[in-house]
Amino acid sequence: MDIEKNCCTSCGCNHETEKEQASANSCGCGCGCGHDHATDHDHDHNKRTIIRMAIAIALFVIITVLVKLGYADTLGLQLGVNSIAVEFVLYLIPYLLAGYDVILGAFRNIGRGQVFGEDFLMTVATFGAFALVFFPESDPHMAEGAAVMLFFQVGELLQSYAVGKSRKSIREMMDIAPEYANVMRNGVLEQVDPRTVRIGDEFVVKPGERIPLDGVVVVGESQIDTAALTGESVPRIAEPGDETLSGCVNLTNALTIRASKPYESSTVSRILKLVEEATDKKTRTENFITRFARWYTPTVVAIALLLAIVPPLLLGQAWADWVQRGLVFLVVSCPCALVISVPLSFFCAIGGASRRGILIKGSNYLETLSHVNTVAFDKTGTLTTGSFTVANVEPANAYNGAKVLYVAAHAEGFSTHPIAGAIRNAYESDHGPLDLSRVENVKEAGGHGISAVIDGQPVLVGNARLMHASGIKLLERENDDTAAGALAHVAVDGEFIGRILVCDSAKPSAEKAISALREAGVTRTIMLTGDRTEAAEPIARQLGITQICANLLPQDKVAKIEELLAGQEKGKKLAFVGDGINDAPVLMRSDVGIAMGAIGSDAAIEAADIVLMDDSLSSVALAKRIARKTMRIVHQNIVFSLGVKFAVLALASLGFANLWLAILADVGVAVAAILNAMRTMRA
Repeated sequence: MDIEKNCCTSCGCNHETEKEQASANSCGCGCGCGHDHATDHDHDHNKRTIIRMAIAIALFVIITVLVKLGYADTLGLQLGVNSIAVEFVLYLIPYLLAGYDVILGAFRNIGRGQVFGEDFLMTVATFGAFALVFFPESDPHMAEGAAVMLFFQVGELLQSYAVGKSRKSIREMMDIAPEYANVMRNGVLEQVDPRTVRIGDEFVVKPGERIPLDGVVVVGESQIDTAALTGESVPRIAEPGDETLSGCVNLTNALTIRASKPYESSTVSRILKLVEEATDKKTRTENFITRFARWYTPTVVAIALLLAIVPPLLLGQAWADWVQRGLVFLVVSCPCALVISVPLSFFCAIGGASRRGILIKGSNYLETLSHVNTVAFDKTGTLTTGSFTVANVEPANAYNGAKVLYVAAHAEGFSTHPIAGAIRNAYESDHGPLDLSRVENVKEAGGHGISAVIDGQPVLVGNARLMHASGIKLLERENDDTAAGALAHVAVDGEFIGRILVCDSAKPSAEKAISALREAGVTRTIMLTGDRTEAAEPIARQLGITQICANLLPQDKVAKIEELLAGQEKGKKLAFVGDGINDAPVLMRSDVGIAMGAIGSDAAIEAADIVLMDDSLSSVALAKRIARKTMRIVHQNIVFSLGVKFAVLALASLGFANLWLAILADVGVAVAAILNAMRTMRA
């Protein structure tokens, strides 16, 4: 491998070893410098093209003026040749200057077996325009032939500019990759590559700097701007013990942070990789456009050929007239408006959504989301705050509330479930820290509860199903499930001693978000929860949820999604919104899996199709609106592009369209479609 040949020099990188280049991954040349060489190359190429086109257009204008003033006739008399031949040679100069690369590209593609492309169509059309000089009864069309190539190239330049601007905007939106990390070495703060920082290393983030790696605050307290990840404008407070994520900006005070993940596994690295890979997953519409262009172009070439030769051969019509109609047909037939604008619409939409903290893994998911009419939600942490509190402790028989809370809190001492946390907090607020040395043989049954041995006695804490399965009889009043909350039943040594009522509350923005979803075209909203129906109903009524599926174990949720999918209308899709950690199987099984509040969660980013980096339900409705707007613009471009082209093709076949109108139908339509596609960037 020749390193110098395989890496451009614009970044100023010093690649000493082949291994360094092979291991680097942030630069198109493989040098790992983070410099965008592809963009530099495109910029230089466009700059050269602009200069070349400016010269060609200037020559074209000068030659046209000279021809109109009769200088071609004068020069022809001096040289002893026909003035048409002089015009032919003169117009050939700006034509070749502007289009030599198009002509070479057409012949190269023919050699590769890729005949029917835009370069081929333009080359044949312009060659034909110049070839009309050999038909004496025809007016000269060299000027139009040169103009076709000039305006085609101008159109290509405008398209390149539009695509480049879109990509630049998306890069700016996602420009969250840190350039360095401040690490203390030998008493001096040095700037090092974030990739060299290891887990456990400490680094300093000064005010105004971007956090380079995920970690935990060790020293300092500051405000953190998370807008680049979540789209949330309100800063968050970070203090010792708090987790911080790469890509966020430190605002006020210096922080010392201990790295918890290597750079490759950090939040910013995963997000950038996700956005980069999003364009690899194509929609049905994009695949249709590709297949359409594959058949469309050779078909119109065949029609143009028949149009040029059949009437003169069979009907005795003038060759020049019908050849010109065939040439117009070729110019108009270029499918560039569709081939560029449709993928660009999805690309810009993904970038616009990313700026709002909505990460869409591929344009295919964006298209599917536009057809979603049913949204199923996990309840806890998605529709509700997930901040449980103990509302009541109800002892049974001769036991007291303190005993019930003591047993439940110690049994739940090792659990990560939100209800367990609420019970522990309630106990510790009155009685101090738990003494977990009293707890042995803890076993957790997912969706049921916990068994343990506390102070030598077997203990059960969980729902009624756990108690019934263990043969523990609940008192009649404990079977009264009218309480609007989760019930944790407690038993010691096979005897029921009481229950604890734990309540959750709906998120403040949830009701408005559900209403916004209905406005965005969602006709059915469903709550999936492991809670009792009586506990879920008040939340559902408050939010306007249309259906409740309660008492579901984790495995039951997948079965319920399967059931809901089977009952969907043809062409309609179902989305599931969950926290992305406990609901990974359901996220993967639904038509569109949406992980909410997934910032920093590996499970969420892996399982979901769309990742909402904050926990705002309003982002679900926003994602739906973006999807509908994108598909609306895509359909507009398809109808507009094909409509104009077919209209001009019909006019060309009847002899009412010339090459100037053909240029407008091709270049003008392409530019309009691209500008329309760029509207999807505004989320």
